[in-house]
Amino acid sequence: MSLPNFQLLRPTTLEDAVALMAKHDGDLKVIAGGTDLLPSMKQKLFTPSHVLDLRGIGELRGIRNVPGSGLQIGALTTLTEVEHSPIIRKDYRVLHEAVKTVASPVLRNMGTLGGNLCLDTRCLWYNQSLLWRKSCGFCLKKDGNLCHVAPGGSFCWAAFSGDTPPALLCLGAEIEILGPGSVRRIPLSEFYVNDGIVRLHLSPSEIVTRVYLPEGTAGWSGSYQKLRIRGSIDYPLAGVAAALKMKSGRVEDARVAITAVNPAPYLIKDADAQLIGMAPGEEIAEKIGEMAARTAKPLTTSALTPEYRREMVKVYTKRAVLACVN
Repeated sequence: MSLPNFQLLRPTTLEDAVALMAKHDGDLKVIAGGTDLLPSMKQKLFTPSHVLDLRGIGELRGIRNVPGSGLQIGALTTLTEVEHSPIIRKDYRVLHEAVKTVASPVLRNMGTLGGNLCLDTRCLWYNQSLLWRKSCGFCLKKDGNLCHVAPGGSFCWAAFSGDTPPALLCLGAEIEILGPGSVRRIPLSEFYVNDGIVRLHLSPSEIVTRVYLPEGTAGWSGSYQKLRIRGSIDYPLAGVAAALKMKSGRVEDARVAITAVNPAPYLIKDADAQLIGMAPGEEIAEKIGEMAARTAKPLTTSALTPEYRREMVKVYTKRAVLACVN
């Protein structure tokens, strides 16, 4: 599979990047590390006339601690840099655990935090070659009018499969989004759309520029559990992040989030209410696992059965909660 023809644009400032995105609105794709976009372009899932390479914009890189505010992470910061950051390893354990499971070391050297937040949704019927998709009559997400996962429906069930977003949701992260003449900062929980096609509250002329981790979640214990067929490279088929604020053996605050089993990553509603004031053990951890399994809506978007993936959400949620206190 070869790449389609395109013109490569290489801005060196954010202002130039936004201007180019506005100029080529609708016929441009943004590339950071390229670990997800380039394979998709080879599969002819995307055939833009222009590709905007952000790697020359230095202000989008780096991890900066702002006392009294928290941590700022540039969207172009590589996953390897996040993984090996001493402050993230010490104060934001759940993010450290999640990022070190992404793909493989070589791909983490190229992949970026911003790119992982903006991953395309994935499906067994979508992430295939043009020849394969054509033989199946295409699908609702690309070139067709049928969802092979839920025939007869008009909803795309392709799953969001980023590892870092559930960890960042647990940490109460916010993101900065830059567009023509505007900058907005929103909670990460408001960024995702539960639709395999729409995916993000992000217009074609906007880019994610920074991630903010609040000082209030620094020091929380955390764990990330990931289901995948191989021990490296693979996207999650189910992923669970948990972060607990502990004091004297009891939970003061808590968040649990899942990925890869819905078109968007999700915080588990009321998990905090169940955990606050508790000294977590097998019983409460299993209860949170059941809540997570009810939130998960895996369908036939991967090689594993939906029933198995839902059951593993329950198992991995229990493990993640217990790992936070062990």
